[in-house]
Amino acid sequence: MPTEILMPALSPTMEEGTLAKWLVKEGDTVSSGDIIAEIETDKATMEFEAVDEGTVGKILIAEGSEGVKVNTPIAVLLEEGESADDIGTASASPAPQAAKDEPKAEAPKADTAPAKAPPAPKSGDGGRVFASPLARRIAADKGLDLSQIKGSGPNGRIVKADVEDARPGAKPAAQAAAPQAAPAAAAAPAGPSADAILKMYADRETEEIKLDGMRRTIAARLGEAKQTIPHFYLRRSAKLDELMKFRATLNKQLEERGIKLSVNDFIIKACALALQEVPDANAVWASDRILKLKPSDVAVAVAVEGGLFTPVLKDAQQKTLSALSAEMKDLANRAKNKKLAPHEYQGGSFAISNLGMFGIENFDAVINPPHGAILAVGAGIKTPVAEGDEVVIRNVMSMTLSVDHRVIDGALGAQLLEAIVRHLENPMGMLA
Repeated sequence: MPTEILMPALSPTMEEGTLAKWLVKEGDTVSSGDIIAEIETDKATMEFEAVDEGTVGKILIAEGSEGVKVNTPIAVLLEEGESADDIGTASASPAPQAAKDEPKAEAPKADTAPAKAPPAPKSGDGGRVFASPLARRIAADKGLDLSQIKGSGPNGRIVKADVEDARPGAKPAAQAAAPQAAPAAAAAPAGPSADAILKMYADRETEEIKLDGMRRTIAARLGEAKQTIPHFYLRRSAKLDELMKFRATLNKQLEERGIKLSVNDFIIKACALALQEVPDANAVWASDRILKLKPSDVAVAVAVEGGLFTPVLKDAQQKTLSALSAEMKDLANRAKNKKLAPHEYQGGSFAISNLGMFGIENFDAVINPPHGAILAVGAGIKTPVAEGDEVVIRNVMSMTLSVDHRVIDGALGAQLLEAIVRHLENPMGMLA
């Protein structure tokens, strides 16, 4: 039976994408794992691998097509002995679910309704069980009864991953009971319609800018964040004089190795250590529970054309300043070229948004769900400071910690911010 190749969900926010380029043509033979196309998501351009083997019978979506919905058939794969005349069989089949072993994103947020499980394998004439040729060969080698295996491919088709994980004599796994749906939240008030806005400015010269996937995602996620997350804000200043001296000393010593530490590298390290010292603040909101992380996985906002990325530096508390600096430069460069993989910008419990290099003195950042907090960092400014009976000039940097009150209470947030300031004002301790 011909198999439909579906538009995959390559990120948790992806609802549609652009089929940027086909790397195969009709009549080509492909194997499981072969790269067959390049797909642009809302965040990056990613390679798409075949999940099965066969011959490309028909390409349904031309390269360059935009707005292709996830799970839309984009091509048809033929098994051995099948021809283009058999494609009508696949086209007449019910809309399939995405295959288990297609590239996929992390699990959806806990308050998202679970996707329906793929249908059980269907029997055709003579009780035939639908399975790919590769799955059949693996099953034969392992002595598996295909009728006892639940297929996760299109229309319940058994694919490679299903038989690789199965054991002889295994029964189909019972479908887990779907959790009771959470009560629907009250609908947020809708703003003026596009037509109403256009009418308002009908007599003015304007230019319409089409929203790309990234901008739509930013609008949806941050709109959701401000509507659903109870933000509160904590503000502190840190004196950077010792840090600037220490940074200059280190950079002089690291010059021969081509390493130059930025103030942002120190901020990342300070936040990572603070999350270890205040572990209850190293947490995320998961709908009906709080998840506390053991490592300090710190996300850092990076401005790119048309939007921003928040690549995540994992286990940041364990890494040296020079290692964090090199990793951050690499992630930032690839973010600007939209070459990050989903696992590089998903996750983390805490984020940093630094606009100090643009001269911004202070601001309030919006929490990126499901993070528990985000630190907004302003510019270091020469400021008169009272120290005892004297007034001295210090390099002072303003910071605002935006906190999700469901995860972190005021006193806990204050402890976290105090720990961050302590590390920034005593930078040598970050090397201990």
